[in-house]
Amino acid sequence: MVGLNSAVVLIVEDEPVIRFNVLDALEDVGHVALEAANADEALVVLKGRQDIDILFTDVNMAGSMDGIQLAKRVRAMRPNIGIIITSGLVQLDPMALPANAAFLPKPYMHDALISAIDSLMT
Repeated sequence: MVGLNSAVVLIVEDEPVIRFNVLDALEDVGHVALEAANADEALVVLKGRQDIDILFTDVNMAGSMDGIQLAKRVRAMRPNIGIIITSGLVQLDPMALPANAAFLPKPYMHDALISAIDSLMT
């Protein structure tokens, strides 16, 4: 059952084990989780769904663009989507992020991700 504070979250992660793990954690707390293995797949999902609240993307992925480029493209397409960027290799300055965006360094706890989603939804 979807709760009042539930979000539709698009998870963009090229590592299947991490992607499925995050998907399960988000669904366990009542969020709707969608998935994409790279930025190209994510853009297809975004074009097909207008109800996505949060983009959760890794920085380093195979494909035509990385997570930062994807975040910029999504921000231009849909200014109201919350964006959470994660990376174990890159450290982003939170002050350099656009409004309604957050950085979550890897490794992260699922509670930290859920808190970031909640804060972007309020």
